[in-house]
Amino acid sequence: MGLKNALKQIKKRKKFRWKDRKYKVRTLDLYAKSDPLEGANQAKGIVLQKVQKEAKQPNSAMRKCCRVQLTKNSKQVTAFIPGNLAQKFIDEHDEVIIERIGGKQGRSKGDIPGVRFKVTKVNDQPLQRLVKGKIEKGRR
Repeated sequence: MGLKNALKQIKKRKKFRWKDRKYKVRTLDLYAKSDPLEGANQAKGIVLQKVQKEAKQPNSAMRKCCRVQLTKNSKQVTAFIPGNLAQKFIDEHDEVIIERIGGKQGRSKGDIPGVRFKVTKVNDQPLQRLVKGKIEKGRR
């Protein structure tokens, strides 16, 4: 390290930053390219089937989820169905709106492994209001 060595050190640092995975993902915007919602907050999709996911340790429960095929890009994702007995209001071939579940760093939340999305609306009816009994499910 001598005089006038700063430029060389800057170039060297730039070169070796690409070895850092977090830097690479951030600069190349890899999350947005692999994101099923393509950067949007919500997405519309069709329910393919209802599934149950087993909760992680130390909990033991069957979390109610559904496989959804998005209409915008035909990608399939698993979405959590929030609410007590809410899975009764969702049938196959229903049109649902999903959004991110809000886990840390875009990952799954809580004890549900591999589920990053949740259902908010079914056939343009809010799921929470259906569960509380304030409205009835719309016919399609």
